[in-house]
Amino acid sequence: MPVQTTERHAILTHPNGSSVEVLLYGASVISWVSATKRSPELSERLFVSKSTALNGSKPVRGGIPFIFPCFGAPSHPDHMRLSQHGFARNTVWKWGGITTDDNTSVSVKLTLEPTDAIKAVYERPFKLTYIVTLFEYDLKTELHVENSSASSLFPPDALEFQALFHNYIRSPAIDVLVGPLKSRTFYDKTEATEEGKSTPKVETRSGVDVKKFTDSVYENAGGKYEVTWPGGGLDIEAKNLKDVVVWNPQADAGAKIGDMEAGGWERFVCVEPGTVKGFVKLEPGKTWIGEQTLSVVHEERRLTSL
Repeated sequence: MPVQTTERHAILTHPNGSSVEVLLYGASVISWVSATKRSPELSERLFVSKSTALNGSKPVRGGIPFIFPCFGAPSHPDHMRLSQHGFARNTVWKWGGITTDDNTSVSVKLTLEPTDAIKAVYERPFKLTYIVTLFEYDLKTELHVENSSASSLFPPDALEFQALFHNYIRSPAIDVLVGPLKSRTFYDKTEATEEGKSTPKVETRSGVDVKKFTDSVYENAGGKYEVTWPGGGLDIEAKNLKDVVVWNPQADAGAKIGDMEAGGWERFVCVEPGTVKGFVKLEPGKTWIGEQTLSVVHEERRLTSL
């Protein structure tokens, strides 16, 4: 299966027409096109704002950016000089080549190790490997984090981090529902006070909607999620990513985002598997792998918002 590469991106294409585009800047997936078993029509599955920069000047607003080594504003002592969401999404990665190419799938690899710019704000040694695999109806992304420290200190010189896939799923926000999250503990980051944001709540809805500004962090959320709307949907299966974030800014917050296209919040929901409550602790020489698979829903399927 063909893989086209330039100095800025790679495009993977499946024999049956599906495709994915990945930027070297931020290792950001900016397009995934797929049909369904019901319809051969190829459709874009991800939302990317028409107002976002794709020239490497700032992180992409849309697609699948991923977050490392901190989620949100830095809170870990090792991260205090970092900007929000860390450096992985706004650094140019190295092309690592094609790892799989057969009749069912094609995979490519990108890598990132500390650059001079990263070393100026982050002292921990690491190696990141990002693998993107395209199937006919599925897209898999894997993040491999290696603690490349040669330290022999005891206790071990652990690499502590958070990681998250920030999926912008193209969908009608007014109709989309996300589940199953009922009875899961979550933290509502739209609360006005820090006390409110840090107070756990319990989800009572079978299907979570985003008809109003939503920024909810579900802890130990199960790893399997349905994202459905009339006539479409995606399944997400995450491994070694214990949490999930559901986000949509709606007009009250979305209109304040400089690179959000007009009304863009009406055309997506973010469902973001990650490990963001607490930190992964990785000993020297060890590797951690977090992965997700996004799969097109072929049949009509609807959750209930009750």
